[in-house]
Amino acid sequence: MSRRVLFFHYLCEEIVGNRRDCDDKKAMSEVRLDKYLWAVRVFKTRSDAADAIRNNRVLVNDAYAKPSREVKEGDIISVKRMPVTYLYKVVGLVSSRQPAKNVPTYCLNFTPQEELDKLTTPRETIFVFRERGTGRPTKKERREIDALMDGFYFDDEED
Repeated sequence: MSRRVLFFHYLCEEIVGNRRDCDDKKAMSEVRLDKYLWAVRVFKTRSDAADAIRNNRVLVNDAYAKPSREVKEGDIISVKRMPVTYLYKVVGLVSSRQPAKNVPTYCLNFTPQEELDKLTTPRETIFVFRERGTGRPTKKERREIDALMDGFYFDDEED
């Protein structure tokens, strides 16, 4: 080993009392982005996290990243999942998948309430009710339905 490494281990023994603890602290100063997002349960699999990062759905400190980018404490991660963009702050580093109850110790979700409200907005669906057993609409009925729908969509666009 080099002199620096030996000196580093010596200092760690003096301060911490155990070389392994000091090496772990040094190793955990940075974690891969895809591994971190998987570990804090933002994505179900690590490959899902890597795919989202490659497709520019994940930003770190408002910059696009690669799956191998190193994440540090204090970084802001934004994840675009239609229709919401989630915002997370890295509080602690972790490389192994955590139980859901431990996630807040490593990751702070500070997504604005306006973004979360997008999940609960009712989706407008148009369903034309037809009596059971009446069969398919005739050509005349189809034209009436289309005219009704065209009027509905045009009125909605003017607002």
